[in-house]
Parts: sequence; C-alpha cells; structure tokens
Amino acid sequence: MNIIVCIKQVPDTEALGQVRISPETNTLVREGIPSVINPFDENAIEEALRLREKYEGKVIVISMGPPQAEEALRKSLAMGADEAILISDRAFAGSDTLATSYTLAAAIKKIGEFDLILFGKQAIDGDTAQVGPGVAEQLHLPQITYVRKIEIVDGKVKAERTLEDAFEIVETELPAVLTVTKEINEPRYASMRGVLKAKKAEIPLWKAADLDLDEDKIGLDGSPTQVIKIFTPEPRGKGEMLEGSIPEQVATLVNKLREAKVV
Repeated sequence: MNIIVCIKQVPDTEALGQVRISPETNTLVREGIPSVINPFDENAIEEALRLREKYEGKVIVISMGPPQAEEALRKSLAMGADEAILISDRAFAGSDTLATSYTLAAAIKKIGEFDLILFGKQAIDGDTAQVGPGVAEQLHLPQITYVRKIEIVDGKVKAERTLEDAFEIVETELPAVLTVTKEINEPRYASMRGVLKAKKAEIPLWKAADLDLDEDKIGLDGSPTQVIKIFTPEPRGKGEMLEGSIPEQVATLVNKLREAKVV
C-alpha cells in the first residue's frame, strides 16, 4: 500500500509572540519564526506508518511551504517515512486553501501511484479544514473527513469518523483521501537511527515549473479568498470569582446582572 501524507509546518504555539503579519499581503510571515509539524499532521504520519507496517508498501510525505519546511520533512523521515518532497517556490506565496489544494494535487499527480492520501483534519494556524477536501476534489477522489479509525477491507477503506455527538462508519473504494483527528493514535518518537538517516536523506525540491501549473491558479493570483483586515482582539477583563454558599453566589450573580442591565 502506497500512502502519501500531506503535512504543513506551522508556527510553534510557544512562539506566538513572534508571529507577524505582512501589512502588504495580510498573510503570515513565516520566515524566522520557530515552527513545528502541524499536530494533526503528526497523527496522519503515524497512521500511515502503522498502515505500512500492516499492509507493506511505502510512505511519501510532502509539504508545500518555505524552504524551512524541510525541517518538518526531515522529522517525518526520522519517524519512519520512506521519502519526502518539498514543494517550494516564491510563486506559491500567499496561496489560500484553493491555490494550495491545486498545487498539492498537481504534486500528487506527479508522484503517480498511490492508494491513500492522508491529512491532519486541519492546520492549527488557519483552522479551515479545507485543504484535504480540496485536494480530493481536484483529484476527483472520494473523501472521508474527521477519521478516528481506519481499516482496509477487500481493497476498500473502512473508516470511523467523528460527528458532533456520535460516530459514523463510512466505506469507500481506494484510492481515497482521508483527514484524521488526534483520537486516531499517539505519534511515535523518532529513533536515533531514524534521526541520523533523516539528516543524510536527500529531499527533492519541486518548484512551480516542475508541476506544469496554470500561473493564474497559484499564489495570490490564484487565491479568491482575500484577507481585508487582520487585527488583535481587545484583551478581555479579568473574571471575578464569587464566594459564599451556592444560594449566596446565585444572589450575587443576579444582582450583578441586573446592575449591568443584562436581565
């Protein structure tokens, strides 16, 4: 079974104070910011490795981003992925989810043979959860989102997906695109042998010219979603803890709500 995992490098949540927005493009400035693999994408990598261990085949990890995204790909190799490919070009700067899906789909077509494409359910910097489904649409493949369990049965993928208040079992033909949640597994740590192997690995760099792309569909020109304004929300005031017995707290709360003319 050949599995492609699409990952994204995102700002480290411990370095949020260093995150900057370009005033010209209203997009995130990623250069120089400590980054990590998107947490949900680590679950996608882990699940791909488990499926390979069970059904054999290989795992190819791809990432679209700035040159520093190579770090995330090397971590993927250290975890056990067989190959990694970086998709990076200044022409991709400012891509929204549509342009990103289009570019990733082109890269997947170039890779060729695959049985399964895995994504994390969403990226923690954008939280759109649109790229996985977008790639499925670009490739005209069936998709299952928010997956917490995967089985391969008679050449089909059987997945248990999370709904708001229940679970749903969905089965579809392969190849298919799946997005996974953190419930699906616990990502492994890279072994020392894996880290040493990853350091020496050659990671191909694919640019726009390597993917036979329509220039009008990539980067800012191919992104119909335009961010008009970005601002920092006003900080909320500190909360107030009510003391006393439950009846006393209720009475105090009601009085405060009346004073604020809420009730």
